[in-house]
Amino acid sequence: MSSSACELCEAARMTTWYHEDDVCWVADCEICMVPMVVWKRHGPEPPEGELAHMLERLSHVATDRFGEGGFNLDQVMRQIPDHFHAHARDPHWWSRRFGGGFR
Repeated sequence: MSSSACELCEAARMTTWYHEDDVCWVADCEICMVPMVVWKRHGPEPPEGELAHMLERLSHVATDRFGEGGFNLDQVMRQIPDHFHAHARDPHWWSRRFGGGFR
């Protein structure tokens, strides 16, 4: 997939956005409705310093939303494997996603 056809490069503001800087943005994932961080450059492997920065930003947002230790960082890029992104998943994300409400 070219970056011109990449959903994450498009960065459409379809959900709540929490953070944006020169490296990344953090918003709710429109599929699973948990915070996710997205690298502003198209590619699957950010440099170590940018990766650390992105995971820190995501952790900050997730801590505000789910509380200290109330989430896990998931860096598996299932649906868009060629553009780095990671999710902060709370224990109830799956049931909330398919059960229709927040716990």
